[in-house]
Amino acid sequence: MNLADRIATWLREYAAQAGARGYVVGLSGGIDSACTAALCRRAVGEQVLAVWMPCHSVAEDAQMAQLVAETFGLQMVVVDLTSVYDTLLAVLPAGMSDMARANLKPRLRMATLYALAQTHGYLVAGTGNKSEWLVGYMTKYGDGGVDVEPLGNLYKWQVRELARELGVPQPVIERPPSAGLWAGQTDEGEMGITYNALDTILAAIEAGKTEGLDPALLAKVQRLIALSAHKRAMPPACPV
Repeated sequence: MNLADRIATWLREYAAQAGARGYVVGLSGGIDSACTAALCRRAVGEQVLAVWMPCHSVAEDAQMAQLVAETFGLQMVVVDLTSVYDTLLAVLPAGMSDMARANLKPRLRMATLYALAQTHGYLVAGTGNKSEWLVGYMTKYGDGGVDVEPLGNLYKWQVRELARELGVPQPVIERPPSAGLWAGQTDEGEMGITYNALDTILAAIEAGKTEGLDPALLAKVQRLIALSAHKRAMPPACPV
């Protein structure tokens, strides 16, 4: 059984155990959401709802999301969150940081996906990969707020391989990864490290063989792992 079929089987069994009829997936026009949507389609057939949630998004995002939906025969709905986002910003106190403002977008998307999932009796499938998860490159209770992470044990390079196996359109595979938080934003630019370098360091840390790595980059990644530990854990309760 190949990797795609293994993940699809896991998704099918997980949905059955949870008493869910299918999956909701937020499409971004990127490789991770494309793979997730394709895997869900393979797992539960037509019981997949793809959701495109523009919020001051660029036109290419919409084009790529539509291409993914057409490629895999997905039902797709559009929920434009632009006016909701603008309204929320207008009523929040002045002085919000740029990152706080940006992170409202994935948190609004999370609420939208759960509203649709509950309506249809579906689960929310996340689109995060292992590289992002380990260094905390996700918004807490935003794109990190999901029911399952089909790609959660795959480094970014493995997601690229899986995308080819699944038949994800080449323009989607080749797009620079971006969370779409602001114009021109890219994952690698925001993290300050390429995915190739990040994957190499994370794999070395996991194997316990970090000799020969760039000390500055190694320290940077170790710091990201430590500072983001709270994102990978349930909220702690004070022991009494």
